Amino acid sequence: MQRSPSQCTSGAVFGINKPMLEIPAIRADFPILTKTMRGKPLVYLDNGATSLKPECVLDAERAYYTDLGANIHRGVYEFSEQATVAYDAVRAQTEAFIHAPDDGHAIFTKSTTESINLVAYGWALKHLKSGDEIVITEIEHHSNFVPWQAVAERTGAVVRFAPVAEDGTLEPGGFERTLTAKTRLVAITAMSNVTGYIPPVSEIVAAAHAVGALVLVDGAQYVSHHPVDVAEWGCDFLAFSAHKMCGPTGVGVLYARENVLDSMDPFLFGGDMILKVKKEGTTYAPVPAKFEAGTPNIAGVIGFGAALSYLSNLGLKEIAAHEKELLAYAYERIGSIPGVIVYGPADLANRGGIFSFNIDDVHPHDVGTILDREGIAVRAGFHCAQPLMRVFGVFGTVRASFYVYNTREEIDLLAAGVDAVREIFV
Repeated sequence: MQRSPSQCTSGAVFGINKPMLEIPAIRADFPILTKTMRGKPLVYLDNGATSLKPECVLDAERAYYTDLGANIHRGVYEFSEQATVAYDAVRAQTEAFIHAPDDGHAIFTKSTTESINLVAYGWALKHLKSGDEIVITEIEHHSNFVPWQAVAERTGAVVRFAPVAEDGTLEPGGFERTLTAKTRLVAITAMSNVTGYIPPVSEIVAAAHAVGALVLVDGAQYVSHHPVDVAEWGCDFLAFSAHKMCGPTGVGVLYARENVLDSMDPFLFGGDMILKVKKEGTTYAPVPAKFEAGTPNIAGVIGFGAALSYLSNLGLKEIAAHEKELLAYAYERIGSIPGVIVYGPADLANRGGIFSFNIDDVHPHDVGTILDREGIAVRAGFHCAQPLMRVFGVFGTVRASFYVYNTREEIDLLAAGVDAVREIFV
């Protein structure tokens, strides 16, 4: 018998003061962790690219196809109505997860990248003009970098860069010095996908709003690991993806307030996003339907709902604390190995669970290949962040990114893999 989504264990034991994560119980929720890679037990340390999926998420997707299977927002028959209710419930669940205000909406897209492009096409191309300024940084993922270059090329706007220090952090006061009366949009990551550095988002939002600019936060790395309160941040847009937070691939989220969304144009047109169509013209449906043309990833969104429940049951604060412990242990265990160069700020207070490093002059891809032979999955390359690689003066790095199911023992195995690389190349 298949397990229902509600039967996925939370892996949390509640003590006197706070819940403690039971990592062995959590690991049992993820079927792929029983697999081997290259004949070795899988050590999955590529969570910055995508997270693994617990059984309850797989069950939720499977249940949609086996028990409902119908399209949403169209049919008046029972299964279509049930699918619609399930899909729309996840929207409300998503908004609650990020503490959206009453006028805040979650738009479902296919990815963080599409969410950011929706802002670029729907808001920026409509509202920006020659001489307006977009402020970004060199720590951004390409998905929060290239769209603004394209917008500038098409509108005559100017892309400006807040200064970044050698360790990949923002220079104190640098953002404030970069903003001007011409700044119309600020786009900033909430957590670097290369180093795990967490910028002061609330301060940046306040400074941007003081000059009349809107703020987009790329939350792809942050939302999956830390509690989020968009009302507290005050940001105008937040983009993130389900697949980095135990959910399915092919589901992204764009959050924005209703008045901002009303000022935007859709960039996908078709069914389910219209209110009335005549030969003379079309009236779009209110948000959020206005931005969700066509049949969505229904099964994926329902699976995402199961992932949100799973993470909420574990506790985002507890997840972040666990990853912080793993990061500190990685610094202690691997950072002390001769020839290992670690990137990012040495102060771990404003860092998430990402550990990027190189070994002497060994190419990151060679390191990744040797680690693969040991059953260890890491990312090797420039991580869709070439501007930051230039700040560091390197082609790329090896990135180990942690999540709730990772352990200190896996970091020990990573350290042994690093030793194996040094034996071959150094």
